[in-house]
Amino acid sequence: MGSAALILEDTVEKILNGDGLEVKEFDSAPGQVKPVVLRKTVCYIVCAVIINAKNEVLMMQEAKPECYGCWYLPAGRMEETESIVEAMRREVKEETGLDCQPITLLLVQEQGQQWIRFVFLAEVAGGSIKTEAEADAESLQAQWWDRESPLPLRSRDILCLIDAGLKYREKPGFPPALPVEMPCHLICQRLLLTFSSPDGDLWVLLGSSEEPRLPVAVSVESRTVTWASHRLLKECMPSSYHQLVVKSWGILGLQHSGRVPGETDGVCFNMLVSVEHATEGPEASQPPLLESPGIQWHKVESVQLRDRIRERLASGSLLPVHSLYC
Repeated sequence: MGSAALILEDTVEKILNGDGLEVKEFDSAPGQVKPVVLRKTVCYIVCAVIINAKNEVLMMQEAKPECYGCWYLPAGRMEETESIVEAMRREVKEETGLDCQPITLLLVQEQGQQWIRFVFLAEVAGGSIKTEAEADAESLQAQWWDRESPLPLRSRDILCLIDAGLKYREKPGFPPALPVEMPCHLICQRLLLTFSSPDGDLWVLLGSSEEPRLPVAVSVESRTVTWASHRLLKECMPSSYHQLVVKSWGILGLQHSGRVPGETDGVCFNMLVSVEHATEGPEASQPPLLESPGIQWHKVESVQLRDRIRERLASGSLLPVHSLYC
């Protein structure tokens, strides 16, 4: 195996392990792109599902006029210079009085790049639960909810998040995944985009660069975050795109660092995506024809790495991303 192939397969290993990589180039972008700006062009929400030994869920009572007295999971908007984990910890502390530690991201919800919610499973690490006497503008109080006693909820959208937390505690569906603090100025996807042949060979798509690397596609406001991978495929294999089956399996890891407001407010989602031919035939054993300069297929020669990728595809053990775009 050549040195370039070794570098590439080392890169793929890192992405499979949930690590981050610097975003240097883009292989698909909608014309001119500008850095996203928190609270102006993007909105990030953090939310925490915290469950105690009795399977009770930590809830906070809203102080906002529009939902005063209703109950919700501790959640709120990220602020400038925060990491995603710091924002989650701050919201939990402000609204419940408790310190917490993240266990894993449970899922990511998105309505295009203008609204993304990062939902964590977390555990209590200290503090004391907020009482009515400590009510302030952040919340009226906090309490543990058994999920059976009547409780006026601000919205029932949190019920599926609580279910996801309970299921993960009982049987984790994917390895623990936490954000990697690494700067990016756009919302984008780094794609581990694979093609598997019926006889067991496996290829990954490479970006247009002198050095072997995985392609990066920039997201846009008018589409779901995950649509960027489809745009890349349309651009590099236009003749066959509509005869392909494309599946976004989920998130292998994500990168963010908001330390420099207006310059590092982006998020890079490292995604596992597969493509296959919709019909059987001789062409089904070879990856789709590429028609874009620089983009190429790399055949994975390492049996161990090939098996690792196949295992993730077969098990679907990835951080889910749910599109709420409408």
